[in-house]
Amino acid sequence: MLRWRLLSSGIVLAVLLSLAYLDFQRTLLGVAGTWLIPVYLLVSVLATREILHLVSLREFRPVGWPVYLGTFAVSLAPCIPILSNLLQRKGLLVDITGWGESVPQFALSLVGLAIGAILVFLTEMRRYRQPGTATVNVALSLFPFVYIGVLWGFIPLLRRFHDNGWGMMALISAILIVKASDTGAYFTGRSLGRSKMSPILSPKKTVEGAIGGLVVACLSCGIFFYFAGPTLVGTSFQMPPPERWLAYALLVAVAGMFGDLAESLLKRDMGSKDAGNQLPGLGGVLDVIDSVLFAAPVAYVCWVLGLVGPG
Repeated sequence: MLRWRLLSSGIVLAVLLSLAYLDFQRTLLGVAGTWLIPVYLLVSVLATREILHLVSLREFRPVGWPVYLGTFAVSLAPCIPILSNLLQRKGLLVDITGWGESVPQFALSLVGLAIGAILVFLTEMRRYRQPGTATVNVALSLFPFVYIGVLWGFIPLLRRFHDNGWGMMALISAILIVKASDTGAYFTGRSLGRSKMSPILSPKKTVEGAIGGLVVACLSCGIFFYFAGPTLVGTSFQMPPPERWLAYALLVAVAGMFGDLAESLLKRDMGSKDAGNQLPGLGGVLDVIDSVLFAAPVAYVCWVLGLVGPG
């Protein structure tokens, strides 16, 4: 199990780091974020598939295509400024009004939510035959719009933060903190774990493991800022005060832990051990991004409020 976990993690990490390098260098396409969009959207589709699979285990049957389309629309919304800039750069779009950058992000996401919600209701109206299932199916259809579409949508927002260098700092640091915390908690819990943290939702998680995860997350954050900051941002980079990057690491890591437990809640409630089996040793896509879903919004707020970042 551990061997497959390490192998799958290594492959995923190699692919993501390669794409991140190409994206940071803005190779070929010239717009920050473009190289990461295909993987980001693919993950949203696969995670939606896993949510539909989980609810089907309890015999719930929402219609799939409006769920996919609605979640995709919400996930796509934060990518529109990136795609708009790319099309303008390639001469395929003339943006006279500058709407790609000027329209508020929440407005774009709300449009995606509205389109998806309307389609869900129309679909359930069309297949309605008897009372007792329509309301549940509507609720379950709308759930991925928020859980996947909205929360996962903070990933491109992190990438677009401030500029190319700071955006890459924001994105990588958030994911690094979460995964370092996961890794630290896993190994610390295996070797030192005694006190159960959440015996019903996740029996294998321990308080000792959580503490180890937080320690590793803080160390990883400090090392990343110290060594990667000058490379990604340039000579203008200044290391944030220790209390700031420590607070940032702790907030993001704790959010990631709650994100992990949130997915455990879904799996327990649906009676499934893993959300999927696409990644040997890791489970499904949702098992990989669950902690990131909660951590990304927290990280974004930290960057926007200036806890870490420029100036």
